Amino acid sequence: MTVARPLLHHAALTVTDLEASVDWYSQVFSIRPQMDVPHQGGVGRVLADDARTLAIVLHRHEGNGQERFAETRTGLDHLGLMVADRQELERWQDHLVEHGVQRSAEADRPLTQAPIADEPYGSVLTFRDPDNIALELFSPPPAE
Repeated sequence: MTVARPLLHHAALTVTDLEASVDWYSQVFSIRPQMDVPHQGGVGRVLADDARTLAIVLHRHEGNGQERFAETRTGLDHLGLMVADRQELERWQDHLVEHGVQRSAEADRPLTQAPIADEPYGSVLTFRDPDNIALELFSPPPAE
C-alpha cells in the first residue's frame, strides 16, 4: 500500500501568556484568531490567515510552569517557514524590528534575531518569540 505524503497543516506551540502571544504572532505573521479549541487542562487558540495557508495554534496549559523554551530538551527544536528569496528575508529583518525583535549577534534570548546566514542550501533568518521559541525563515538558494 502506498499513501500520499501529507502536507503541514499547522504548528502548535505552548506559550506562557496566551493573550500576549496571540497579539505578537498575529502582528508578526499577519494571521488572526479563528477559534478556540478547549482541551483537558487548557485551551488552544487557532491563528490563521483567511485562506488557512498558515496556521499556528497557541496553547495554554494550566500545568505550565512558566519556564522558557529550550531547544536542547526533547520536543520542538524550532519552527521553520519558507519565503521566496533572500530579499524577502531582508524585509523580514526590518519587519521583526518593528514588532520588537531586536537585531543581535545571535538569536539566543526572547525577541532577538540573528544576522541572515547564507548557507549552500539557502539563506536563514533565525529569531525568538516572547517565550524564547526558536523560529526560522528560510529562502532557497538563487537559481543558477
